[in-house]
Amino acid sequence: MSKYFQATTSAPVNIACIKYWGKRDTKLILPTNSSLSVTLNQDHLRSTTTSRADPSFTKDNLWLNGKLDEIKPGGRLATCIDAMRSMRKAVEDADPSAEKFSQWKVHICSHNNFPTAAGLASSASGFAALVYSLAKLYQLPASPKDLSVIARQGSGSACRSLFGGFVAWREGAATDGSDSFAEQVAPESAWSDMHALICVVSDDKKGTSSTAGMQRTVETSALFGRRKAVVPDRMRTITKAIQERDFDKFAEITMKDSNQFHAVALDTDPPIFYMNDVSRAIIAVVTEYNRVSIDRGGKRKAAYTFDAGPNAVIYAPKENIKEIVEMIVEYFPQESFNDTFTLFGGEGVQSRLVEGFNTGVTRRFEKGAVKALIHTCVGDGPRVRGDEEGLLGENGLPKTLAQ
Repeated sequence: MSKYFQATTSAPVNIACIKYWGKRDTKLILPTNSSLSVTLNQDHLRSTTTSRADPSFTKDNLWLNGKLDEIKPGGRLATCIDAMRSMRKAVEDADPSAEKFSQWKVHICSHNNFPTAAGLASSASGFAALVYSLAKLYQLPASPKDLSVIARQGSGSACRSLFGGFVAWREGAATDGSDSFAEQVAPESAWSDMHALICVVSDDKKGTSSTAGMQRTVETSALFGRRKAVVPDRMRTITKAIQERDFDKFAEITMKDSNQFHAVALDTDPPIFYMNDVSRAIIAVVTEYNRVSIDRGGKRKAAYTFDAGPNAVIYAPKENIKEIVEMIVEYFPQESFNDTFTLFGGEGVQSRLVEGFNTGVTRRFEKGAVKALIHTCVGDGPRVRGDEEGLLGENGLPKTLAQ
């Protein structure tokens, strides 16, 4: 068997608080506004990718969740692979002693442990894992910031999954995209009790993809210009809130930006509906939960946000998550709940509302309206995985293929 090089890595999901929506350059994926996200714990949600370079391979191949995916010349996958290959070639050219394998074909196998294309940022973690695995395969000295510029060209939000904690994607101004990169505004350790409850409303593929939707918005929405104008101040305000651990302000900005993003989608011609009745009911429940707290002289205790899909992500300090789960289950009954953090001591979740909660804010739904609840928290950036976690067999093909 010929000598080969291989690396396996994983990358996390990130969920934006300030949304990325709209491109000023569709090829380079340069955004019309900066954005900011929370990186979620990859012990719960991740993309894992194995990349192998082998002189016996005759073409580049990629498998996603066990299915062969076409690498189109000039497409996003090819763009990322070619960029990483060029970086390896530069290392080889600069160091005569470096092993020469940049021109070998690669086999790449990627697996998500959550539904793909269901509003859970699967392309972000996927492209981040792809780029990071190739960086390790090619033994590159590149920084996460450098890699974020390449990952951005695969999927815009992927650049933010190259870091843990709280991450900004800078809009930049250069036409070549050199100043449009991701950077960490605070590590996960700075606010480690930031938790998230993901309400999986649908695991179906979106009716309107993010790529198609955002360009229609740029071309047709009158509200889009207003959104661009307010984002810079929101970026400054939420960054300060994160660094000062001010959840009340973090929640205010997060929910306002989610609402405005979906208003802009609705203002698109023809309109784009990413949320559904269940999504709007979750908004009503979280809003009422915060009202009860504020009326008692307290502050906001939870923040909802929705990406381009119906699934809700509810951010909250760890201390509030238990009663949030109880409240969600009251309106959206569950067959079971994976109690990752043992909130309920092995006794199972019970539905309950906080005192003073107006039960009439929305109707109670049937089981299955929210298909699953995923409890996670802020987490770290990409990880290198051991050989035992590799997804390719000795023959260079996936160990597991889709049935």
